[in-house]
Amino acid sequence: MLHYGAGWRIFPHVQLCRGKGPCPGTVPSFIYSYFIMKKLLPVIVVLALAYSCTQKPVQKTYFADPFSYCKTVKELNEVVKFNNFSPIVASRNYTYANIAAYECIAAAYPSRYQSLAGQIKGLTSVPALDTTKPVDVEFSALLAFCKVGEAVTFPEGSMKDYVDSLKNLAQKAGMPDDMFDNSVAFSDTIAKAILSWSKKDNYLQTRSAPKYTVIDTPGRWVPTPPMYSSAIEPHWNEIRTIVLDSASQYKPTRPIPYNMTDKNGPYYKQVMLSKNVIDSLTDEQKHIAMFWNDLPNELHVSGHVQFITKKFSPPGHWMNIVGIASVKSKADFAKTVAAYTLTSICMFDAFIHCWDEKFRSNMVRPETVINKYIDPEWRPYLQTPPFPEYTCGHSTVSAAAAEALTKTYGDHFSYTDTSELEFGIPNRSFTSFRQASDENNLARFYGGIHFHPTCLVSTEYGKKVGDYIVDKLKLEKGSSTKSPASGSPVVAK
Repeated sequence: MLHYGAGWRIFPHVQLCRGKGPCPGTVPSFIYSYFIMKKLLPVIVVLALAYSCTQKPVQKTYFADPFSYCKTVKELNEVVKFNNFSPIVASRNYTYANIAAYECIAAAYPSRYQSLAGQIKGLTSVPALDTTKPVDVEFSALLAFCKVGEAVTFPEGSMKDYVDSLKNLAQKAGMPDDMFDNSVAFSDTIAKAILSWSKKDNYLQTRSAPKYTVIDTPGRWVPTPPMYSSAIEPHWNEIRTIVLDSASQYKPTRPIPYNMTDKNGPYYKQVMLSKNVIDSLTDEQKHIAMFWNDLPNELHVSGHVQFITKKFSPPGHWMNIVGIASVKSKADFAKTVAAYTLTSICMFDAFIHCWDEKFRSNMVRPETVINKYIDPEWRPYLQTPPFPEYTCGHSTVSAAAAEALTKTYGDHFSYTDTSELEFGIPNRSFTSFRQASDENNLARFYGGIHFHPTCLVSTEYGKKVGDYIVDKLKLEKGSSTKSPASGSPVVAK
């Protein structure tokens, strides 16, 4: 209870009404008004709070959960899986889509992230964010990812249903109309800029380039069973790199020269090592090989019956690992996007680097050599993919991806990879991203599709590519091995 009395003696003519306060007319009007407001203020505050509880406040973002971005990348992963695109081409989709999302984030969080414009080849500028308008930049990032991921390679409409579901979520969550429209418009401007830039990477020109010429020369790659497919993307080294100076910036050491006549020579020994190991694989080695198989289209032949099973490719597998790391580290939305972006860029350039060597050396696969000289009925544990043996694509891009993730989340980052459960393959756990990369190295050897020295060289040079990129690119300002607290975007409130 409020008590007055003595406080009113400075106004000797004031009369107190039953001890509860001044009587009207006995105190100056402004003092009386003050008294009334003081009495009513608690009531006004309570009413205001009650009213506010019935109104949803306008938020900076309606998509703060970083898992929404992981789910969106996974959606593109599914589109890639069912549209028969090679791992090499798929890396292009992931990379450009992630860059589009990242540029939305960088525009909104300039104190935390730096635009890739001026850092990567050919991208000189991106549209600025109009900070006078309310924009949900996380929503924009999701939409930009989908638009670019779909349009880079796939027919229009591949992700339409998913995009519609995102828009419906935004509207059901109460996103104001002006914020919704501004967010869509901003995503469109970023997507348009990234798509325009992507069209200058020489991809379209390589679609009409000559196919690989099969020449039955000892030691030279030829198509392998059961599909006997022509070589995939023999001109991929002509694609514009994003960070590397050129496809040949890091030329791997020359492969062991082909020689099956000298049974004491290094080439013959590596052939026999492959055959003997694959003929006596342990269950653990088989699990390792299958876990990292990642062959997107595997042909199965049983008598006259043939069918194809589909999986995600190596870059799709590593996109899953980025999501697992993001969730475990409790990274915010912005850091999650940056992690996907850096990892996909490393894999993109690593593929170009690797394909430059594959079609320079044109080395034959173990299966071909063993069938011709040792055992015509021998088959590797995994199905041989359709391109030359040296160097190993999966080992190269895995090593590069591991460097990107180590840069982002730190070394000794333990995690369990659940990516293969959807294909009926049990999980595997790792103490670091580099350990996972090293295990993948063994997987290609256990699978019988690469010689062991090839895997070792591939990992070495994939790491060189990854190291170069993470050292040269500046995404997150300050330390990039520790997740910062979530910052506020520079947008109108």
